[in-house]
Amino acid sequence: MQPASPEATRLARRLRQLREQQWPDARLTQKSLARAFSVEEALAAATVSSWESGSAPKIPPRHRLRAYARFFATPRSIERSPTLLPWEKLAPDEQAACKQLETELFRLRSSAADEPAEEEIAFSSRSWHFSDSGLITLVCAKLPGDQIGPLAAPSNPNYTELQTFADVDALTELHGHIRAENPHTDVHFKTPSEMGHDDLTGHIVLIGGVVWNEITEELSEMAKLPVRQFAHPDLDTGEIFIADEDGEERQFWPKWKNREGSLLGEDVGLLARVPNPLASSRTLTMCNGIHSRGVYGAVRSLTDTHLRDANERYLTANFGNSDSFVILMSVKVINNKAITPDFNINGVVLYQWSQDTVS
Repeated sequence: MQPASPEATRLARRLRQLREQQWPDARLTQKSLARAFSVEEALAAATVSSWESGSAPKIPPRHRLRAYARFFATPRSIERSPTLLPWEKLAPDEQAACKQLETELFRLRSSAADEPAEEEIAFSSRSWHFSDSGLITLVCAKLPGDQIGPLAAPSNPNYTELQTFADVDALTELHGHIRAENPHTDVHFKTPSEMGHDDLTGHIVLIGGVVWNEITEELSEMAKLPVRQFAHPDLDTGEIFIADEDGEERQFWPKWKNREGSLLGEDVGLLARVPNPLASSRTLTMCNGIHSRGVYGAVRSLTDTHLRDANERYLTANFGNSDSFVILMSVKVINNKAITPDFNINGVVLYQWSQDTVS
């Protein structure tokens, strides 16, 4: 057997050092660390052992090194039983420590795998940065009248317009991000009925599905995407996705945590970009889902500060300079919160299509 490279040995030694010496009183075992990491994806203690091997170390995938960085960024990970805290639960100083450790581990991994350092892998562009001066309009449907609360009534002294919008979490997240990425460009959000000629011929971002957003349905048909939504009689809470794959239709459904189908465990999100069918020099982007968690997950995939760069790299690696692509993604729901999808984890990308390939 060929001896391990010095670079691979250094990475293995650093991972063992973190486990044994970061908090020596905790006496972390490979089994307990594997159990903590398994909250996101099952992991065996034997696999952790292979990463720490002094003679023949295996190189961990990047998403596992992200878990190492997040776990060892805060002693709160071991306050009770070892637990991998979600990124959003880390304090700002803990997030900074996480990013610093993540950078270190990625550099060690890149040396061991003889590949460019993660931060040196360039991607062609940031998806939410538009280099031209075209108007950017986010289109979000209004809720049906029977689902609007009292604060959405204009006659109410505490009237709040956003109370009338569907998918308001996704709307506010994306509106702020796009404004930050395009500080010198007009960025608006409107309902479908408010869209005018200038809006329709600019960059359009459709948020949410076809039930309450007629523009999404019309533009989807004009864009001739290989994915559509369908109201299935077995699902009364949303519309499933149907994709054309090798001449056959493939269905994508949410997953539930209980038999009654009342507690959502996994939604399906859609991220699609094509040239605007009404103005080819502009873009049409869709952030959609079976339910609102799928919509939010699709948005967060490219706004989450912790994962967006890795997801951008995935888009570049898989779609290159193609101006038309579609991704259907799994959006996990934990503690009633949509978890940002990481395209680089096996099973997260459920279906993908670009202008000249289907997979």
